Amino acid sequence: MTARRSRHRSAAYAALALGLAGSLALTGCNSHSSKTSKKSSSSSSTSKKRRIIGGGAAAAGAGTAASRRVPDCFPSTYKVTFSQQSGPDSHVTVKFKNTTSRDCTLYNAPLLRFNNAKSPLPLLQGTPGHFDGTRLTVPAHGYAYAVIPTNSAATKGTERKSVAIDFMGVSASSVTHGPATVDFAEKRLHLSVGKTKVTNWTSSIHGAQLAAGVGK
Repeated sequence: MTARRSRHRSAAYAALALGLAGSLALTGCNSHSSKTSKKSSSSSSTSKKRRIIGGGAAAAGAGTAASRRVPDCFPSTYKVTFSQQSGPDSHVTVKFKNTTSRDCTLYNAPLLRFNNAKSPLPLLQGTPGHFDGTRLTVPAHGYAYAVIPTNSAATKGTERKSVAIDFMGVSASSVTHGPATVDFAEKRLHLSVGKTKVTNWTSSIHGAQLAAGVGK
């Protein structure tokens, strides 16, 4: 009986040992699985954060590009002035001042209707009301110039009372910005303009004079 009991006890101890070993093995597996799940979750969260940050940077870049677009210039009586030079190279100078703190864009040439004319003065370098690709960026508080040659009897013509000014737009049509009207009597100006043409806008008075054929 003693030997038989001893054998039973040994078998029971062996079964208990196997059970404990299996339990420990399962605990190790569960712990490893939990750690793997946590790492996967952390990696997914980091990826989402990177995507969100990247999307925000792209949106910020688009906003910056939009804010850098140069707006069109607009005419007004205090921004556009006229003066006439006499002599062999007689001409009228049209001067635009950008009075704003931002750059602005001018296209082709000013459209000028003297004495309420139905059609604007012809252009030396294009067709009135049609954009031909010439554009000029006028810096903040900067200037642009156009010249009307009046160095012959036909181009000088008669004295004008007023002028309506339109600015051409970016589209290849008669889209303009304006008009603004300058009354020469109110400004105490005496301008004589006949059958002549006006140059495109340029960044210097000398460049405009050369384009008009009155510069040296």
